[in-house]
Amino acid sequence: MNNQTVTLTAGPLLLRPWRHDDIPALLAAYDDPAMRRWLRTQVPDAGEAERWMTVQDEGWASGRRFSFAVTDTAREGELVGNLALNRVPGAGSAEAGYWTAASARGRGVAPRALGALTDWAFATFAEDGLRRIDLLHEMGNEASCRVAEKAGFTPAEFVPAQPLRYPLGGHRHSRQAPLSAAADRRAGCAGTSGGPATHR
Repeated sequence: MNNQTVTLTAGPLLLRPWRHDDIPALLAAYDDPAMRRWLRTQVPDAGEAERWMTVQDEGWASGRRFSFAVTDTAREGELVGNLALNRVPGAGSAEAGYWTAASARGRGVAPRALGALTDWAFATFAEDGLRRIDLLHEMGNEASCRVAEKAGFTPAEFVPAQPLRYPLGGHRHSRQAPLSAAADRRAGCAGTSGGPATHR
């Protein structure tokens, strides 16, 4: 899939592929204590930012990781977050991940953008067998629990501690594909919590 052809909207939010001119905003977003606490991947300098961008490009090229920069069109295209869908082609489940820039927290960015991403994923990959999207987070990250709920993900299970990924254990929330996902793919998909999720 060509990453340059996919953009989604959720109200004033525009989800688009990452660009190399986003690096200053990416570095500013990662210069945040909450990001350092909850995210395994860190982007402390320009060199790491370039490597991070390469990983996003390679994900699109392989069809295994679809990442979007989330920008706010009502605020001159301000970068407000990141969304990614990790999926093995042909698999019945995928995993979504996200972060929200500190300046945008409390504005409902994450659930609206996540709703758009999951609707797009179900519509796009229904014929390839996608039936469930999971959202995992570490214990204690109550904000991610609230985001999952608002975006239509329900609690699924407690994840036992894993030394590298979840030292304290975590939660898995899941959202199931709508029964009409194949039909939605033909007709176009609608956003869950932030208005229509449309291709541009």
